[in-house]
Amino acid sequence: MTHARPVVVITGASAGHGRAVARAFARRGADIGLLARGHEGLEAAKREVESLGGRAVAIPTDIADAKQVEAAADAIEREFGPITVWVNNAMASVFAPVARLRPEEIERVTDVTYLGAVYGTMAALRRMLPRDRGTIIQVGSALAYRGIPLQGAYCAAKQALRGFTESLRTELLHDKSHVRVTMVQMPTMNTPQFLWTKNRMPHKAQPVPPIYQPEAGAEAIVWAAAHDRHEIEVGASTLFVSLLHKLLPGVLDRYLARNGYGLQQTPELADANQPDNLWKPVAGDHGAHGPFDKRALRRRPQVWTTRQRSIMLAAAGVGLLAALSLGASGVRPLARLRSAWGGKLPLGAAVGGSPALPS
Repeated sequence: MTHARPVVVITGASAGHGRAVARAFARRGADIGLLARGHEGLEAAKREVESLGGRAVAIPTDIADAKQVEAAADAIEREFGPITVWVNNAMASVFAPVARLRPEEIERVTDVTYLGAVYGTMAALRRMLPRDRGTIIQVGSALAYRGIPLQGAYCAAKQALRGFTESLRTELLHDKSHVRVTMVQMPTMNTPQFLWTKNRMPHKAQPVPPIYQPEAGAEAIVWAAAHDRHEIEVGASTLFVSLLHKLLPGVLDRYLARNGYGLQQTPELADANQPDNLWKPVAGDHGAHGPFDKRALRRRPQVWTTRQRSIMLAAAGVGLLAALSLGASGVRPLARLRSAWGGKLPLGAAVGGSPALPS
């Protein structure tokens, strides 16, 4: 960021990871446009930004509406001047098997998680391209590489966003543009989404361990805004999922088939009357953290950029394949995989997941 006071737009800024991103940029004195649907959360985020040394404008926006996104971008530039960083963070999901999803739910998740980021990107490009400067940050996920059970619509949206971003990056390179686009792939984080995501499962939803606090992802976003990188992966679990999917997709299929349902549910029964935010925001100010503070990792996660990731993938791939080839011929692939990783998998119950639950 080259401006004395960067102008940053954050979608999904009223709670969770977006709220933590707003705080992180505020500590660096940024002018911030906060976009989300929830009025109370937006106003609370605005007060926090101002208390931390930044300036903010809160604009109630449904990111799935392109006209609302464009109007919000205009309002932010009238207030603060040229937008220098745009963070596409808003998301929606449904916890349910694909067979139990409704068409309108898949459409809504896609509209928010994928098309919302597309509309944000287009609004940013309309302003950044003529000035030949600016940074667009797509908040991705380990699930941009690998789908898991119970979140088919969300996984598809994140993978679509990765393809869209790759296409855009090549176009910017073709045009020799100085506008940058970076995708930051996140691990699971302790955010309020698990309290308000629509859930059709018998038990309450939870993030797949290892769980990080949202501040870890926020710091990675701030770093990405200041460094020209193709892609950034946050946390060893994110890198591991990408690696395992490339090397042993069938093994990962079986692991997730066996454990994926239980890893995303707590032992507590779900509340059929719990409000969800798929169609409208849940009232109140929900802050940045979810209910898993005691289980979330407080240390800063490892961060791999594109160049470092290629080295790590090569080294880890050789080591993993060698370890898998050493076991006795009767050892099943999952057992070999656990042995190769010191008896643990960084994705799942081996690092704190709940016991198996009924599907």
